[in-house]
Order: sequence, then structure tokens, then C-alpha cells
Amino acid sequence: MTESYRKLETIEELEALYGSPSDAALRKVAPRLTPLYRRWIMASRFCVIATVGAEGCDASPRGDDGPVVEVLDDRTLLMPDWRGNNRLDSLRNIVRDGRIAVMFMVPGDRMVVRVNGRAWLSDDAQLRARFAQRGRQPATVIGIELAEVYAQCPKSLIRSGIWNRDDSAGLPSLGEILAEMTEGDIAARDFDEELPQRMTKTLW
Repeated sequence: MTESYRKLETIEELEALYGSPSDAALRKVAPRLTPLYRRWIMASRFCVIATVGAEGCDASPRGDDGPVVEVLDDRTLLMPDWRGNNRLDSLRNIVRDGRIAVMFMVPGDRMVVRVNGRAWLSDDAQLRARFAQRGRQPATVIGIELAEVYAQCPKSLIRSGIWNRDDSAGLPSLGEILAEMTEGDIAARDFDEELPQRMTKTLW
């Protein structure tokens, strides 16, 4: 049985607990890419995009072997959508809603840079060609119209020590998780043995 906990019901209750944000927390927000924010984002090869749709929210990791996005102008980012598992959760949300948040990370740096805005999806041939790699092109390109960009406090990455440790020993493999979820219809060992070759074929 789920225990009953006191829940905050109003913004006033919330703000009473936490108090006011600092001057720095408010003034770090920019409505467009400044030179330094642009430099930081262009160093990022990995980000997480958050979208919202009729079924709820979705967060999806995105990565590349170079900058994970291209800067079109100081208010627009372009992100290639390389083929994955074809669930299309984030892409469906973008087509139907457009609201998006992106968290950019750089290994070794404790800061996270956040972009909030609206996204659109395009299969335009010229846009796709901008991201051609190894003879392949992304299926679509996500355009992100920036509403605000800001750096987030490094405390969470410092607390977690994420760039200074490896906690992966003993974790279940993707094959083991799929075997559990399919009640054995997918064989864990076979899937894990085939995964490196499958990833090489579908990476771009």
C-alpha cells in the first residue's frame, strides 16, 4: 500500500521552503546564444532532450562523434536525428507539441548548460546533407528555436562524482533486460553477442 505523504499544493508553499533565487541565478539566463554559451555548447558531444506530448513527457539521450548540435544562428540550433530503435517518442512529441528542453554536458566539466525553447522536425534534403557522415545522412533534423539558455549549478555533478568513477560493475546488460521484459523471447546472451556488430551498422 502506498504511504500517504504531505504534498505541496501551492507555489507559495514551495517558495516559502526554498526562498528567493540568487542574483546570479537570475542574471545568467540569456534569450540568445552569447559567444561563451555558443563556445560551451559546441564542445558538447552529448545531451538529453526533454519533450512533452499527449502520452506525457519523454527524455532522450543524444550523442555524436563531434558537436551534438550545429549552431544555425544565435537563436537556432540544428540536431541530426540518427536512426535508433524507431520508437520515435521524442519526434512524435515535437511534431505535435514542440516544447523542448536540452541539457548539454561535456565530460570532465561539472557545469551543465540548459536550453529551453520550441522544436520542429524536417526531412529537408539540404538540412540533412549538412550532417552527412560516412556516406549516410540523418533521417530528419531537429530544429531548436531557443527561448533561453543558461548554465546550471555544478553541485549535482560534484555530489555524484560522475566524471570520476565507474559504477558499472555488476549491472545487467541490455540483453538481460530485454530477456526479462520479453519473458525469455529474446535470448540475453545472443543479443549481447550480436550487439557490437549491430551498433556498428546503425551508428549513423
